[in-house]
Amino acid sequence: MEMKAISNMVLTAFFLLELVAIFAYGYWGYHIQAGMSLKIILAIALPLFITILWGVFLSPKASLPIFSYRVRTALKLIVFVVASIALYATGRGVLGVTFLSLSLIFVASVFILKLHEVK
Repeated sequence: MEMKAISNMVLTAFFLLELVAIFAYGYWGYHIQAGMSLKIILAIALPLFITILWGVFLSPKASLPIFSYRVRTALKLIVFVVASIALYATGRGVLGVTFLSLSLIFVASVFILKLHEVK
């Protein structure tokens, strides 16, 4: 398998992890012990906040690329780790641990292969 195909597979999996992380924040927001109004607000606001944060600071074509490649990678990992904790906290322990494991593998792969480095 050529390197381009491997890179595309890794980036596709990474994008899917981003989507799952966004979902995990909303899922956690909806399942906290609070009133229905706050649950709905958090279920919408948390994913929106993470999406904006990601687009402005962390994406390969970030609006404000103020962080180095290494710092962006570390911040992406933090977003994924917290999403894993959120899943675990909602009683989805196996899903949280699985998501964490996949996140570690794919963040490391993207970092090592420098797939998100802006050239």
